[in-house]
Amino acid sequence: MAKYKSLFNVEGSIGEVTFYKGEDGYYIRSKGGVSKDRILNDPAFVRTRENNTEFAQSATSGKQLRHAITALLTDAKDNRMTSRLTQVMSRVKNADLTSARGQRKVSIGITTTDGKDAIKGFDFNNNALLNSVLLEAFTLDTTTGEISIPNFIPSQQLNSPSGATHVSFNAGFLNLNFSDNTSNLQVSPTVNLVINNTAAPLTLTPATTPTGTGTPFYFFKITFYQDVNNTQYPLKNGAFNVLQLIEVL
Repeated sequence: MAKYKSLFNVEGSIGEVTFYKGEDGYYIRSKGGVSKDRILNDPAFVRTRENNTEFAQSATSGKQLRHAITALLTDAKDNRMTSRLTQVMSRVKNADLTSARGQRKVSIGITTTDGKDAIKGFDFNNNALLNSVLLEAFTLDTTTGEISIPNFIPSQQLNSPSGATHVSFNAGFLNLNFSDNTSNLQVSPTVNLVINNTAAPLTLTPATTPTGTGTPFYFFKITFYQDVNNTQYPLKNGAFNVLQLIEVL
């Protein structure tokens, strides 16, 4: 695979060469490869079919999680989040030690310790990692989904981006059943603070425990704003907002 540099951006095929756009620019590669019919039917490609089936299942599970937390995710993600999450879901799927190869599922892997560990701590915005932004320990009550910091000082315990004047916090508590794609997300009321030296307890409590069955997921979100004439505007369209999956049970 070669990177293509030219005055003109070309996408498509010319003869035996294909031009296409990737995350970091335009690329060029030769055409060819194995036919789709052969991949689907040739016994020599049984492993490829198994891998493709499991990859598709992992991608679907990532989509289920993304859709379940849309209320939190909209302004706290990077442009590679979907592919990164699919990779993590594939590791969760690998923790399924009971299903045959080609039939392993995230819904089974997530019930194991290894599966939970694979996704716990996932940052949806790779440009704003929770452990780099929040400089203070917090506690999580897994029964209620409450996140708390007893004595929080925004200017000292946040690595705030330049230009931020205010910060908001939310806790999210999700039940997600990957098998039947049912979910329920409960989000705490927003706590909005001036980024100054005032110390106060920070408590984020979802309104209620989410309904349904499945896997409990817990999220911590931090959103930065800039005040202009008494109106708070999202700082750089959310480029520095944090959303982390802090726990899975």
